[in-house]
Amino acid sequence: MSSRRIIIGDVHGQYDALLQLMEAIAPQEKEPVYFLGDLIDRGPNSAQVVEFVRQHRYRCLLGNHEQMLLEVLGSQRMMGEMLPGWLYNGGNTTLFSYNHKIPQDHIDWLKTLPLYLDLGDIWLVHAGVHPHLPLEEQDATHFCWIRDEFHSMPEPFFSDKLIITGHTITFTFPGVSPGQLVAGAGWLDIDTGAYHPHSNWLTGLDITNRLVYQVNTKDKTLRKFDLEDITTLINPAEVYTKRVQPTP
Repeated sequence: MSSRRIIIGDVHGQYDALLQLMEAIAPQEKEPVYFLGDLIDRGPNSAQVVEFVRQHRYRCLLGNHEQMLLEVLGSQRMMGEMLPGWLYNGGNTTLFSYNHKIPQDHIDWLKTLPLYLDLGDIWLVHAGVHPHLPLEEQDATHFCWIRDEFHSMPEPFFSDKLIITGHTITFTFPGVSPGQLVAGAGWLDIDTGAYHPHSNWLTGLDITNRLVYQVNTKDKTLRKFDLEDITTLINPAEVYTKRVQPTP
């Protein structure tokens, strides 16, 4: 097997499953590992996940959950409005994992997370891109939050790059079973809902060898697939009308 590039989907505080996944993938010292954001919230061990990624110096993107946390911490004026929304969306578990005091070194590290990474043939971003805006006119609102406009685009945004994302749980797409990956026009989504009881799968992708590793955060099942065998190609025209809205 050739030297690999490893991409990890949304972890959401699932530290034990992350350790099991990393043990199965066993990245070598010079093999880069990339996280697509949303290390935190919803799951029980966000603090441990952040520390693990930070200590190993793995590259990580800013996800919408990290953005929410930083906005809450950085805006006293909007604290009353923003804090309940973040807590409702899983921030309460993050605060609990930190014993209600997030250390400054973790905050400083989160502030350094990029919105995207261009790796030449692949382009990593948490949520996606707006198909009708040039990159220089887009910001965290698009890169961390976008869904339907991106997933329903009929043509690839890049002619020479595959966009790999997390953010949107794959079983919310029409006809997609829990644990499957989803591909559209020039993009691949690997967020298989590690925290969600309808799925519980945490996914790691060896894009070099087109292999998918998954750990079930509930029963600790470990499995491995060829990328093509676990990926569903969706019809962009059905995204708006048939997407399932998951209940946490």
